Amino acid sequence: MPMSIDTLRVGHRYILNNYGETTEFELIRIENEDDYIIRDVHSLEVYNLSVLIEYGKGKDYDLYEPEEE
Repeated sequence: MPMSIDTLRVGHRYILNNYGETTEFELIRIENEDDYIIRDVHSLEVYNLSVLIEYGKGKDYDLYEPEEE
């Protein structure tokens, strides 16, 4: 079962699968109750989490925190 977006914590890394795409990101800042500023771990691009889920949640939607190595 995927995590709730409301449980995300600043400074933690997460993986989001949605519509066949996988994004690994770090939560930088909480903008407001509805949006978060994130940084892509691989490209270092900074954008809003709402961009990743603007088309809704697909059948493959999964949000989780990777296990520490």
